[in-house]
Amino acid sequence: MKIVYEYSHLGGSEILEVRYPKENAEINKAIKDIVASKTKISKEKTSPGKPCYSPKDLNKDFREAFESRGYTELRNAFDIKVCTRDRTPSTVRSYKQIDFHKGKVLIEVQFGKYAFMFYDMAKFQYFFNENKADVGIEIVPCHYMQKEMSTGVSFGEQLINDIDRLKRHFPAVPIKLILIAPDDD
Repeated sequence: MKIVYEYSHLGGSEILEVRYPKENAEINKAIKDIVASKTKISKEKTSPGKPCYSPKDLNKDFREAFESRGYTELRNAFDIKVCTRDRTPSTVRSYKQIDFHKGKVLIEVQFGKYAFMFYDMAKFQYFFNENKADVGIEIVPCHYMQKEMSTGVSFGEQLINDIDRLKRHFPAVPIKLILIAPDDD
């Protein structure tokens, strides 16, 4: 894969370059080591039989690339008070989870719907507020890669546009957005 664009929010890129140069290099190398192939055949009405990039396969490739470099999932569990059907109070166990982390560098790889990209920003904010993160990295497809994937997958330019419109208000955590595409483009 190749990096086609990077966006720095609240100094995310600069923090990686200055405070976490090793992790920054590892992230870039992990992306470059992934070879994307059109392994999925579309069954969708709009493009039946069309070869496309599989989010499931790409997620597997990213998991292997980051885990081989010592990155692990970050999970923070907590209890939530809920009401049951009969309106009696109860408690359920829940959690916030990040795909990969090493120290205070968090990474989310997102090939899902736009809502999940934006929810990743909230998770970065949560872990930043818990003092478990200094910077978040969101790895997402660029627009032209998204056109070669299943319907429903979002693209990074949309997320950048929304973050720009929110100015510095949300997320209030340093983030580096990395837009990727296959090498063969």
